[in-house]
Amino acid sequence: MPLVDPVVLQDLEDELGQPDLVTNFAKDYVRLWEQRERRLIASLANQDRAAALDAVISLKVSSTMVGALRLAGLAQALESAVRRGDLGGGFFPELISAHGWATVNELRAQYLQHRG
Repeated sequence: MPLVDPVVLQDLEDELGQPDLVTNFAKDYVRLWEQRERRLIASLANQDRAAALDAVISLKVSSTMVGALRLAGLAQALESAVRRGDLGGGFFPELISAHGWATVNELRAQYLQHRG
């Protein structure tokens, strides 16, 4: 599974009929990544279940919308762990962080670079 499925973004462009809107969404995703990552890690470290769920669901949904299906899958797995009360997160925070940065780089190189 690729880090970013370009078909998802293309389908969203076609559906909305406004490619600039999708480009701006992808730019916002990239711009907000570090904040999302910090928020998720902090909520897990603080054992704040509500904040962790909010952070991981936000990550899952936005990642799905931008075509970052691998990252969305990791977020789904972490969400399940948090719902079970496992706020330690196991190896998920590290995987999410690594995949998140790789996803951001992929979006920049394969999508945003061609859209200005």
